[in-house]
Amino acid sequence: MVALNPTARRAPHRWFPWSLVLALIVVVAWPAVARADQVDRLVDQLESSGDYKVRLSAALNLAKLGDRRAIPVFIKALGDSDNTVRGVAAAGLGKLVNSSTPTDLRGRVLAALRQTASGDANAFVRKQAQKAYDSLKRGSGAGGQVASGATYVNIGGMAAQAGNRAELVALMRQTAQKTMRSRAPSMVVDWPGGGAPSAKNIRDRQLNAFFVDGTVNAINVSGGTVECKVSMLLATYPAKSMFGFLKGGAKVEGGSGGESDLAAQDCVVAVIEDLIARKIIPTIEARAR
Repeated sequence: MVALNPTARRAPHRWFPWSLVLALIVVVAWPAVARADQVDRLVDQLESSGDYKVRLSAALNLAKLGDRRAIPVFIKALGDSDNTVRGVAAAGLGKLVNSSTPTDLRGRVLAALRQTASGDANAFVRKQAQKAYDSLKRGSGAGGQVASGATYVNIGGMAAQAGNRAELVALMRQTAQKTMRSRAPSMVVDWPGGGAPSAKNIRDRQLNAFFVDGTVNAINVSGGTVECKVSMLLATYPAKSMFGFLKGGAKVEGGSGGESDLAAQDCVVAVIEDLIARKIIPTIEARAR
């Protein structure tokens, strides 16, 4: 087993009201991702705001977040009164829908995009809808099959031994999947048709298959400081023979009172993003060669 000890650092992008310092891993400012609890608020704004600027901002942020709870509201937004909102909704559907999206929901998306591409009065909206439709159709056909010799990464269920466990577990898994997709687009995280490949799938396609999981080991709140400690493991898949173990921690200054849960979430997100980007992906790439 190879023990991985993160030491890399990255510079902050901008100043935020809370300062975040990743112990042993990285020094970083407030992470540039919206909190998971913002999704419901953004969905509500996109559905009900009378100001097109608010709806447009909500649509852009939902697309950026990559949370699939936005898919149904994006379908509705294809009928928005504003051209730009409709175009962003179409593009967002092309980004959010993939092989792990339930078949019935994927079918609704394709039907809505096809109708928009052929019937919307605005050329920009039609173009965005057609582009998203074509991309999704390619993904559901032969092009959606995993190539022989590809690298597949199965993201585990995650665990939390402290903090708001249910929320942290969901956030950890979402963060891990999103980071893998953005930082290692050539690796397969979403198996075609949903679920995970069988041992036979892996043998038949000669895949390099790995398993990634993580645990929040501690959330400590002291005064205005929130500290999180996270461990992650790397293993083969499906045998799950571990060959890498990582530990990381972070501190958020300013997480007092009711904000401590939000600070803990951002703390955990920052650690997982850094461990995956700086250690897990390079290790998988080295072993898959």
